[in-house]
Amino acid sequence: MTIAHSAPSDAGHPSFSSGLITPHGGSLVDLMVAEEQREEACREARASVDRVVECSHRNACDVELLIVGGFSPLRGFMHREDYEAVVAGHRTTSGLLFGLPIVFDTDDASIAVGDRLLLTYQGQDLAVLTVESRWEPDKVVEAKGCYGTTSLEHPAVRMIATERGRYYLGGRLRGLGLPRRVFPCRTPAEVRATLPHGQDVVAFQCRNPIHRAHYELFTRALDAPNVSRQAVVLVHPTCGPTQEDDIAGEVRFQTYERLAEEVANPRIRWAYLPYSMHMAGPREALQHMIIRKNYGCTHFIIGRDMAGCKSSLTGEDFYGPYEAQDFARDHATELGMETVPSLNLVYTEEEGYVTAEHAQARGLHVRKLSGTQFRQMLRGGEEIPEWFAFRSVVEVLRAAA
Repeated sequence: MTIAHSAPSDAGHPSFSSGLITPHGGSLVDLMVAEEQREEACREARASVDRVVECSHRNACDVELLIVGGFSPLRGFMHREDYEAVVAGHRTTSGLLFGLPIVFDTDDASIAVGDRLLLTYQGQDLAVLTVESRWEPDKVVEAKGCYGTTSLEHPAVRMIATERGRYYLGGRLRGLGLPRRVFPCRTPAEVRATLPHGQDVVAFQCRNPIHRAHYELFTRALDAPNVSRQAVVLVHPTCGPTQEDDIAGEVRFQTYERLAEEVANPRIRWAYLPYSMHMAGPREALQHMIIRKNYGCTHFIIGRDMAGCKSSLTGEDFYGPYEAQDFARDHATELGMETVPSLNLVYTEEEGYVTAEHAQARGLHVRKLSGTQFRQMLRGGEEIPEWFAFRSVVEVLRAAA
């Protein structure tokens, strides 16, 4: 039995319904109880469920994206058959593309198929999960299939080995509420309502504060030859758990809000995604494209070594620099989307931001500032050059230091 009941693909060029791209699998899922029924639904759930289960931060992100349709067409956590199919070949048993499996984990061996669980998070009732599948996964197989390695030096391998519970659960969800967050995350339906009909929407994924090079990159993507002239870019940062050394989500949120005010660019839309990063390289690139399609995006900017990571022991990359780009491009047509390669931009004294190839061909003087140098300058109170970082972003980061 599978959760995703839908056609195997969405092949072809971006298909528009009511002027916006069709969601993955054909329709946008909404599992939330009607607002006027939520209070009663929560009381009923408290009285009738078999047990209450507290969500981890990662669980809460997955529950939210399932409820609001970010993982459309899924209507709950994947059953074992779909989980194993996605691990083995990035497709559900129905043939639908999915980069990574969506499962709920637990260490509670007493939970059985047929149980109804009230999922809570930091004092909130999120959803009722009806358990339809329960199994003990082979996490070595999962690691190799999803992340291409079994090394604990990979952050997601370490996560599934040390953070995730022993058992996985699959089953349908009934949404009761969404997590209260510092960064308000609009639903796919709410984001779609802000997008121009009949125009391309270019998604920019990030998980760190945006600096000048990022801004140049995603605004120039609007001039790509495969993007319509009146297109907009959706800057859609992930605000869930990421790598251990990343800047806290609350701080990142403040940098995005301040920057949106500073640039006031009408061709940029801003929203936040309650997604927990896996740093899965090619598989994660596909997952991000599917999610952004559900949020209304027709195009996806994919950078060099997107969602890549390095061994914390050797410093070596787990993925090649273009693996994610190639993997995403190979599946874009089936998704009905297009990719926009990330430009390799550098700052030059003579012409500002240009491509590295242009700078080299003209012998321009390139200025560089590493992330380590930037952090040292922040801590030391040194002046940050405006060609590198926006003043508003620097102010937020200094205040949080």
